[in-house]
Order: sequence, then C-alpha cells, then structure tokens
Amino acid sequence: MKLIATTDHSTRANGLNVLELSNDVDPRTVSLDGVDRIDLAFPKFTDGRAYSQAFLLHRRLGFTGEIRATGDVLVDQLAQMQRSGFTSAVLREGQDMGVALTQLARYRDFYQGDAVTVTPLFVRHPVAAPAPVPPAEFSDAGAYV
Repeated sequence: MKLIATTDHSTRANGLNVLELSNDVDPRTVSLDGVDRIDLAFPKFTDGRAYSQAFLLHRRLGFTGEIRATGDVLVDQLAQMQRSGFTSAVLREGQDMGVALTQLARYRDFYQGDAVTVTPLFVRHPVAAPAPVPPAEFSDAGAYV
C-alpha cells in the first residue's frame, strides 16, 4: 500500500482521470470508464462506509486502478484499508509515516480471505496432516491402555 503525507496529496492529478466519491455514493451507480484513480473519503475515522465502497470497487466491480483513502485516515486503520481494497492512503496531519510503515509491515498474512487475497490462508498454505497415532496396544511403552 502506498502511503502519502497530507502535505504531498493533491486532488488534481496530472494526466489522471480522478473520481472523488463521497461515502454516501454507491460505487455501482457510477461509470468507471476511463477512471485511473478513485478517492474515497473518511470524514471521521469512525465512519467506515468507505471500506465497503473500496471492497465493492476492487472485488465486485473489478476496478484495477488506484483506490485512495482520504480524510481522517489514522495509522490504526491501514491494515484493514489494505485488506478492503485500498491501494493508497493519505495520512491525516499528525500521523507518523514511520509508525504507519511499521504498522503495515506488522501483519504479513491473514487467516481469512479478503478483498485483495480471496483465498484463506489454510488453502494457500495447507499443512500436512500429522502422522496417525498407533492404537495404545501397539505403543512403544508396551502397556495396554
């Protein structure tokens, strides 16, 4: 996930067709033809509707361009944003970029599938079944249980 400091973010992207969606818009109702980047707003960190929008855009609508989180974006939200389909995030003022990078690196894999990696961990990395345990009467101890 690409992280952007508030001071480096511009809503005007040179040469890109950017669509800004407020969090009350259903992404299924807008045309994505020719759109390079979609900015989804978090007016408050407690308002999670943009997570649903990102999921719909990435997983159900197959949008392959950049999905950017803007607004009240905290370091604590980054892992869930990435799992929901966001490809970049503009950190709100006062958030430390180093802490944000550490947070993203903290969790490399998740047990459940998500918008980005649909297959759950146990299917991606199957564990060999343990060797069968012999019945007690054939144990090395020689005692019958």
